[in-house]
Amino acid sequence: MHVFRGLPPAADAPIALTIGNFDGVHRGHQAMLSRLVEAAEDLALPSAVLTFDPPPREFFAKASAPPRLSSVRDKIERFAAHGVARTYVARFDGRLASLDPEAFIDSVLIRRLGVRWVLVGEDFRFGKGRAGDLARLRAAARTFSVEAMRTVAIEGERASSTAVRAALAAGDLARARALLGRGFTIWGRVGHGAKLGRRLGFPTANIVQKRKPAVAGIFAVRVHGLGTVPRAGVASVGVRPTVAADGVPVLEVFIFDFDAPIYGRRIGIEFMHKLRDEERYPDLDTLTRQIGNDVAQARDYFNTIAATQH
Repeated sequence: MHVFRGLPPAADAPIALTIGNFDGVHRGHQAMLSRLVEAAEDLALPSAVLTFDPPPREFFAKASAPPRLSSVRDKIERFAAHGVARTYVARFDGRLASLDPEAFIDSVLIRRLGVRWVLVGEDFRFGKGRAGDLARLRAAARTFSVEAMRTVAIEGERASSTAVRAALAAGDLARARALLGRGFTIWGRVGHGAKLGRRLGFPTANIVQKRKPAVAGIFAVRVHGLGTVPRAGVASVGVRPTVAADGVPVLEVFIFDFDAPIYGRRIGIEFMHKLRDEERYPDLDTLTRQIGNDVAQARDYFNTIAATQH
């Protein structure tokens, strides 16, 4: 797959396109990607996705924007797995935000991307002030065709990034898994921490979070990227109130029966089961005892899963 950082000055070939933030690439997004690739093959056009970084809501109100479910890299990897030929990652800035709907269609879709077929959701909005909608897009589509994707419902609930965030915030990982079609996973590179976990007897792999994560608390997890099969562990996502006062969110994972150096490695933490919320403890001894309890609970969880699979 070809990845374009920014919009090209002019289109090099006609394309079939879908547009959106695709945060989390949930099952509704996956249905759109499948339809895009199918239509592109029928029309003998390259399939392409246009997405934005940062997401528009972050650009307009960063402090109140919802947590991201996936990084740009995560999304690109998902697009490639679905067979998409091109991804355009447009920087959402003041210039792009100021385009009225007709200017967006003419400048971005027609001149810079060369669209011949466009797939959007039924609630698609675009242009300055979100003034553009599906009807306005169709009315201006003289050189390309427009298709609307119907809502995808999972067990009666609309598949949406908002629904996934709500499930994660409630600790309902099974619901999030149903909406995503897979376990919610945070990928990142292992960095150096304060080594406190090792001193307490539970060495952790630390992944600093640049933004507020979509989950918080203590979890039984599976760790991907350290071999052919995932490894079990227990993870903490939060601000570590017992040992830190900076309020910076950190993802720490204690991987069971594993003690190899993995600094700099990119790993994925798949959240399987929530054990509890993060708490502040009066001293390190109390914290250490609680970590021991968390580890025991997580091991019990994985032992139960293994027993039901046999």
